[in-house]
Amino acid sequence: VHLVESGGGLVPPGGSLKLSCAASGSVYEIYAMGWYRQAPGAQREMVASFTNDGNTNYADSVKGRFTISRDSAKGPIYLQMNNLEPADTAVYYCNAYIGPPSYLVAVWGQGTQVTVSS
Repeated sequence: VHLVESGGGLVPPGGSLKLSCAASGSVYEIYAMGWYRQAPGAQREMVASFTNDGNTNYADSVKGRFTISRDSAKGPIYLQMNNLEPADTAVYYCNAYIGPPSYLVAVWGQGTQVTVSS
């Protein structure tokens, strides 16, 4: 499975961006997909994700501002980010877990930079 993100960029505080992630290859192996981010000097953290049964999870810091959506369970997936804050500045990664539930393997995209600054 190969993941490709797009849609990052520079936006002022309070602005909006929409990220997209397309999956290719053996997409039938995808178990679940989501978005993570990593700021400089920080650990990679989950931002928003789908569970295998289609439910969504959000980090507390983005609830009410970010919305994850998808065209299908195998992607593409999207992340609508509204009311962006400087603290949202990070590289955003698309993630997919592939394989059987007993042996899931994480696959990552190359990342897309989101910078929130005036």
